[in-house]
Amino acid sequence: MCEVQIVLVEPSHPGNIGGAARAMKTMGLSKLVLVKPKRFPDPQADWRAAGALDVVESTVVFNTLEAALAPSVLTAATSARSRHIPWPVMNSAEFAEHVHKEYSSTDIVSVVFGREDSGLTNDELNLCNMQVQIPSSSNYGSLNLAMAVQVVAYDLFRVRSQASPTENAWDRPLATHQELGSFFAHLESVLTEIDFYDPENPREAMTRLRRLFSRTDLDQTEVQILRGILSHIEKATHKN
Repeated sequence: MCEVQIVLVEPSHPGNIGGAARAMKTMGLSKLVLVKPKRFPDPQADWRAAGALDVVESTVVFNTLEAALAPSVLTAATSARSRHIPWPVMNSAEFAEHVHKEYSSTDIVSVVFGREDSGLTNDELNLCNMQVQIPSSSNYGSLNLAMAVQVVAYDLFRVRSQASPTENAWDRPLATHQELGSFFAHLESVLTEIDFYDPENPREAMTRLRRLFSRTDLDQTEVQILRGILSHIEKATHKN
């Protein structure tokens, strides 16, 4: 199974960081990533982690979500929010099955959790390939951050422990989030240059194009080919 990293965006309470670390370790996960935490390191994180202090101590901190996701081949946002432009959505059990079947041990998959009070912004959701939802009561569906991490981690552990390992036989490594980000920036630049995309009146074009390519696991060679096409378009435009 792939390497799963849990990403917490701007957690406000250090106790939730420790609680998330404990939830992860009980389910065999060890890679915790924080984006601009309000208080970290902090004794409360250590105390709440209990026997998972090693997960807390190895936590990596980034200033931006973009940087935190850079090495990932799949980025999944945990959110119950419905979106104006629908994105691929799975519940946590379906997500665990998908990850086990489609990704190999050399792949990094990121599961992103938002702020305790407001979740993830639309821009942060747009950085992810898909959305993961945790089924809950319609009367009261609010989960504590550490509880949400526990549910997703449990589903991943359950699938990993019950199923035989699957290795992806694809002939090229999958493109990382960073490589796809560079492709999207290149695509937007070319579309602007040929007057297809107007930054002053975008009409959701780039969001929909991101969604289109996010539904396909592009490998590194495919991204290079697409960028080569864009480069040739640029050269042809400059000649004319």
